Amino acid sequence: MTSAWRPRPELWALDPAVLHLNHGSWGAVPRAALDAAASLRAESEANPAAWFRSLPSRVAAARRELARWVGADEDGFALVPNVSAGVTVALSAVDVPAGGRIVVTSHCYGAVRFAAERFARLRGATVVEVPVPLTASADEVVELVSPAIEGADVVLLDQITSATATVFPVSSLVALCRAAGVPVIVDGAHAPGLVASPAAVGADFWTGNFHKWACAPRGTAGLVVAPEWRSRTLPPVVSWAEHAAALPDRFDWQATADYVPWLAAPASLAVLDTLAWPALLPDLVSMLDDGAAVVAAALRTSVPVLAAPAPAMRLVALPPSVRIEDKAAEEALRGRIARDARAEVNVTVHEGRGFLRLSAHAYNGARDYELLAARLPALL
Repeated sequence: MTSAWRPRPELWALDPAVLHLNHGSWGAVPRAALDAAASLRAESEANPAAWFRSLPSRVAAARRELARWVGADEDGFALVPNVSAGVTVALSAVDVPAGGRIVVTSHCYGAVRFAAERFARLRGATVVEVPVPLTASADEVVELVSPAIEGADVVLLDQITSATATVFPVSSLVALCRAAGVPVIVDGAHAPGLVASPAAVGADFWTGNFHKWACAPRGTAGLVVAPEWRSRTLPPVVSWAEHAAALPDRFDWQATADYVPWLAAPASLAVLDTLAWPALLPDLVSMLDDGAAVVAAALRTSVPVLAAPAPAMRLVALPPSVRIEDKAAEEALRGRIARDARAEVNVTVHEGRGFLRLSAHAYNGARDYELLAARLPALL
């Protein structure tokens, strides 16, 4: 690899003996945000009563900063623990009658699919899956999903697909849903940090994680609700803010929850600002493209050619001899690579084909992918 990219691992507390190539799953929190969180936890334990009295104004300030960072209307932006919680809240607010239809695509994230199935069971509805090929173009995605919108009661769309690391044409699909009067929920789990103003897609509901590419402490996500849905959108926990008139206020107070991740999240954003993250991203992507090609060559497979690959994730096909029959097999292979290759990668399956999903963030360098390429062939 000849990339001129220069990594910044010193900004993170990651174990240097491990190849950390699965940022897309759990993220990684910079030292500055870890320090901020530790200071906040010490403060909370020094005087718990004073800590909880201080929370309303501090949570609101952090929330407003996070809303601005993703281009959200601050009046419709609430904090939630993760995208799974955001999707659950959104589905709770939408009317899906008996015999109704909840539309997803074949790229839908597993936990989000489970949420759709739960609400379908509770309401006597059906989950309708639209098959979308891995290499579909934006126009082909729109063409495939469009017929399912008519007659749907709610549509769930991925902004960036998790298993397949693809950017979906959500703006076009949201416009079609809105024109048809069908509520649309956008799963933007991977979008903050990879998509400019990801919350400004015009959906009825948008939800995205800050612990992934924005590197916030885990437990930090946003939910954006369109004005017409705000009065009926309720937090997952009933607490003292239940009857607050403003949507964000209802979500700010979730009883004795851990608010430290929310308050420390702006420290992570400050690290990205220091790195000039938007300007840095193209060089990082170039390095990842080279790295994925090196790994694919070592495995004698390929990097699938996607119409709109996610900026900081790449798929590498697994050899045909590696069969992934179920979730247990995925987890077993992921664990074996972690143990024997000292590498954290994600293993995914789409249309019966197995892939490694490799990530890159500012702490990764070309050497990470070269070492993975050297270690993997003997394990597969």
